[in-house]
Amino acid sequence: VQLQASGGGLVQPGGSLRLSCAASGSIFSINVMGWYRQAPGKQRELVAAIPTGGNTNYADSVKGRFTISRDNAKNTVYLQMNSLKSEDTAVYYCNARGFGLRFQDFDSWGQGTLVTVSS
Repeated sequence: VQLQASGGGLVQPGGSLRLSCAASGSIFSINVMGWYRQAPGKQRELVAAIPTGGNTNYADSVKGRFTISRDNAKNTVYLQMNSLKSEDTAVYYCNARGFGLRFQDFDSWGQGTLVTVSS
């Protein structure tokens, strides 16, 4: 299963960006999709996750500013980021976990997209 992320870029503090990530390949079902980020010198951390039929989960640092959503028909996850801060600067990675057509489980990562928040 391959994930293709897009939407990163340079934005000023207070601005907005929308990230997208589409999953493709031999997919039977996707149980959860999510976004992680890794800032320079820091560990990768969960930003937000959205399970199928479940409640969304957000890091405390982004609650009220970021919104995660899914289009199940397109196997695509989105991350709407508003009121961006300099500390949101990081490489953002999408993740998907589920089962392939032969019911093998998968845990796939996108290639990462850079978000830079700076004036």
